[in-house]
Amino acid sequence: MKRWKIGALVCAIVACACLVLAGCQPQSYTPEAKEPTVSASALGQPGTLRVGVNSASAPLAGQTASSARIVGIDVDVAAYLADQLGCKVEIVDVGTEPEKALKNKTVDIVLGVDASDTDTNFWKSSTYLDTSVALFGTANESAIPTTDSKPKIAAQASSKSSWRVTNLFGEDSLVVQGDLKSAFDALSSGSARYVAADAVIGTYVAFSSGDNDKIVALLQDPTGYCAAVDSSNTELQGAISSAMDKLVNGGMMSIIEEKWLGTTLNLNSITVVKAPVAETPAATTEAAEGEGEGGEAAEGEEAPAETEGGEAAAATEG
Repeated sequence: MKRWKIGALVCAIVACACLVLAGCQPQSYTPEAKEPTVSASALGQPGTLRVGVNSASAPLAGQTASSARIVGIDVDVAAYLADQLGCKVEIVDVGTEPEKALKNKTVDIVLGVDASDTDTNFWKSSTYLDTSVALFGTANESAIPTTDSKPKIAAQASSKSSWRVTNLFGEDSLVVQGDLKSAFDALSSGSARYVAADAVIGTYVAFSSGDNDKIVALLQDPTGYCAAVDSSNTELQGAISSAMDKLVNGGMMSIIEEKWLGTTLNLNSITVVKAPVAETPAATTEAAEGEGEGGEAAEGEEAPAETEGGEAAAATEG
């Protein structure tokens, strides 16, 4: 009896399949909407998570040439976070003013915020993507340059990367280029041994070009990108914190990185090139008292206000 029931079920499935093949159209499937896990008061638009991005910072976010649609790592991250909160997602281009967008309540959160930036008045989540000023070499490059080795390093003019090269290796090491693609071309031609660039942007450019160039060292301690939420919105902070933990530890972030970068970035295991600390003359009174740490102060100086905007623009997906 049991065998007959199974056989009948198989026949029924086959019959249904035949009907479909004969021209019957299956009904469309619309997934059931999730219930929001945050209250309406925590969002500017109930049921919708409005996510701010900078559309000039590809591959985090950039506009396609054909439709001007915003795509990128942060767009995929936004979709995941919204799904975890049971919300729809709306992408808003806030440029380089995340604090203004949060203050004016035009967005609920902003992605692509540098976790190392301390001059902010908003809450920041844990990081979801590593970054740093990185030194790229060809696939066969294994040598890590020292600060006195005078290596030729290509970098985009007036960028944070070019400033870091001159700060560590001197102006003679810098091979100035108009954009990041030209810098990688200099690496391919042999006119430069390395390229200095933002780790994320550089990896994206190398991957998009089909090159096997790789990160061989970092020129500063790694930091990362995080989400920003208004400091008073504690409910949304908690929800984003939980969703971000699932994004990173659940494996979805690795999938997003593989999609856009061809690999995952784990910069904490990569050597950081640092300037040597100047020795303090032992004979001076200041040295005996533990003063005169001018070398360390010089190493800790802030970079000029130039950004990697040109690098990001050159990396925008076409």
